[in-house]
Amino acid sequence: MTTGTNQTPLPVIERLIRVTRKGPVHVLLGLVGLLWLLPSIGLLVTSFRTRSASSQSGWWTAAWEGGWTLDNYDTILSSSGEGLPPPGFAKALWNTVIITVPSTILPVIVASLAAYGLVWMNFRFRNTIYLGIVAMLVIPLQVTWVPVLKLFNTLDLTGSFNGLILAHTAYGLPFAVFLLVRGFSEVPRSLIEAARIDGASHIQTFRKIVLPLAMPVIISLTIFQFVWVWNDLMNALIFVQDVNKFPLTISIRNLLGQYGNEWHLLAAGAFVSMVVPLIVFLSLQRFYVRGLTAGAVKG
Repeated sequence: MTTGTNQTPLPVIERLIRVTRKGPVHVLLGLVGLLWLLPSIGLLVTSFRTRSASSQSGWWTAAWEGGWTLDNYDTILSSSGEGLPPPGFAKALWNTVIITVPSTILPVIVASLAAYGLVWMNFRFRNTIYLGIVAMLVIPLQVTWVPVLKLFNTLDLTGSFNGLILAHTAYGLPFAVFLLVRGFSEVPRSLIEAARIDGASHIQTFRKIVLPLAMPVIISLTIFQFVWVWNDLMNALIFVQDVNKFPLTISIRNLLGQYGNEWHLLAAGAFVSMVVPLIVFLSLQRFYVRGLTAGAVKG
């Protein structure tokens, strides 16, 4: 047996894990989390307060001062949208769903196929193509808006959902491929080689081996892409010029211009816009960290 003096010291990661199990650290992390949640809590409380209550006192006084109402959400989500900037908040919410769902699915599918090819298929200039894709990550989106808009004008895509969906797909692909290449490279090579010996095609290997094992990183990418597209403002302003097709982000901006002092309506609109990505994130959060750490530690 080894004595306590010459025992092998614990790895740094294990020591950090032991420290984080202690009560004071949990309390500190809870306080930090509460501080991060305070703006969202204030937004939620304000969204349920009347105009007079929200203008006369802060949201933290709502517990004893009252002034609760559901009229803010009724006004925001009214099907007629009367009194609200076009296209109306309910219509803008539906427009956002129409834009976000395909703009999330398309880059995930394309990036999954591209990442599989870059990791598990041998062809000329494979590394060069991958480096070119990674290099696109450093190109600011702003420098592409003018040429892409001219191209869309030529193809008659400006002002349509299809044009904005294509733009989001193209802009999201470099990061999507980069993330999935790191995740797919973690699949054991022995499994891929065994599948090839058994006569499996690339499509079969992709569907039955790579996709199930890389699902955490794929779901992490889905969360990233969904939240980014849902909250996007600038691309929608540039590529969607039809007021009837404006998403939530533009609708909230217009709401801010028309109801600059109507904080109760602004809070209700902002909370509606954030609740959907919040639900998506919370429902898939168990895959999130696993997906982000894929490829971070080798060996």
